[in-house]
Amino acid sequence: MSKSKDAGAASIILNYLNVKNRPYSAQDVFGNLQKQHGLGKTAVVKAMELLAQQGKIREKVYGKQKIYFADQSQFTDVSDTELKTMDGKISELNSQIQGVQQDCRQLDAELRGLNSSMTTKELISEIEELKKECVESKQRLERIKNATNHVTPEEKEKVYKERSQFVREWKKRKRLTNDIMDAVLEGYPKSKKQFLEEVGIETDEDCKVTVPDV
Repeated sequence: MSKSKDAGAASIILNYLNVKNRPYSAQDVFGNLQKQHGLGKTAVVKAMELLAQQGKIREKVYGKQKIYFADQSQFTDVSDTELKTMDGKISELNSQIQGVQQDCRQLDAELRGLNSSMTTKELISEIEELKKECVESKQRLERIKNATNHVTPEEKEKVYKERSQFVREWKKRKRLTNDIMDAVLEGYPKSKKQFLEEVGIETDEDCKVTVPDV
């Protein structure tokens, strides 16, 4: 890097530390200034070490890390009254920030609501589609009403009775089968599962079916 660029980087960093007036590592300064000023990490480290050597900023070493901060002797002493005034101003600004943040959250919520809402064109298209579905549903209903193949109450009753009969027979045969198997298993040397596999019997449970209620 040229001397002019070195001086430019040093000037930017010096001004930044004086304005912020808080301790930073070289990595912190690089992260905060890189995007805005395009400073490389090596240039930042070099500039901060040079500024510290020149006495323009202060350097503290904590283990393997170096911390840099503005030279406090350049700042005038502040009285207790001035400190209280600044504290009050800070508190006031914090309240304003909270109010602005709340307004931003409210505006963001309204924006999300607007973005998720349908446009007038989309609403018109949706209404037309619903009207079309209503017409089709009415036509289908009329076809059903006019059909001649409706199930009569007598036919419906007959189907229910046959179903009940078949379900009762199912339960009866299942009970008889279980009684026979229990009798056989009393003298069978293996488990019930092995017996079912050997004789080739599939249970309702194997077929994942249950006997319906009558």
